[in-house]
Amino acid sequence: MSALTDTFTMSNGVTIPKIGFGTWQIPNGSEAYDSVRTALEVGYRHIDTALAYGNEESVGRAVKDSGIDRDEIFLTTKCPAEVKDADGARRAFERSTSGLDLGPLDLYLIHAPWPWDAIGSDHRAGNIEVWKVFEELYDQGRTRSIGVSNFEVDDLESLAGATDVVPHANQIRWFVGNTQDETTAYCRDKDILVEGYSPLATGELLDDADIARIAQRLGRSVAQVSIRYLLEKDVLPLPKSTTPSRIRENADVDFSLSAEDLAALDALGR
Repeated sequence: MSALTDTFTMSNGVTIPKIGFGTWQIPNGSEAYDSVRTALEVGYRHIDTALAYGNEESVGRAVKDSGIDRDEIFLTTKCPAEVKDADGARRAFERSTSGLDLGPLDLYLIHAPWPWDAIGSDHRAGNIEVWKVFEELYDQGRTRSIGVSNFEVDDLESLAGATDVVPHANQIRWFVGNTQDETTAYCRDKDILVEGYSPLATGELLDDADIARIAQRLGRSVAQVSIRYLLEKDVLPLPKSTTPSRIRENADVDFSLSAEDLAALDALGR
């Protein structure tokens, strides 16, 4: 089995490939199109985008042009963090599905519990309003699963108290030294899949001497060890690159980390 074809099963029975290809900060046009095409050629079957990334159209075209059956590809997009009302959520969903032009989504996420220019502000009522629209879209089969991103325990609790469907996934910033233990434990307890974005800490881990020592001993790259760490923790990594060799390298993670390696990685950043 390969990390690219292995799957996690979410609480609603929908399976999701264990590694996703992230497209944050990849501009619409040839850059997004080419990197998604490369990822699909390498064997990725899970692509993650967002309305806020502005590249859904190129992502959709790359998927269509790949010649791979749509139902073999798991597609995630996100409702912008600023949208905190029902009408806005419906409009955002229509914009995304029309831009992607690939039929029903596989996973639709609230991008963040607060607008990016007001991190930490209280939008619990708005999140509940948006989530109720998500529940409708899910009931209608317009998305096969629904979830959130950047939500912490309080955000998740507030949703749980006022809505029916527990999020199927929570996509959070998760990497060696930044493992969001409280949120991760809560998600485990509620059977919410944890997806980890920025598994290389937006490149910062690539210079880490401790990870480099483990990587050298295993004949692997720092990126591969960092991504493998998430898989060993049952967190779904979403590596992102526009360089074909790196796109390939980031997916080549069919090895395991010993208990000692994991303990050493666990200790970093503590």
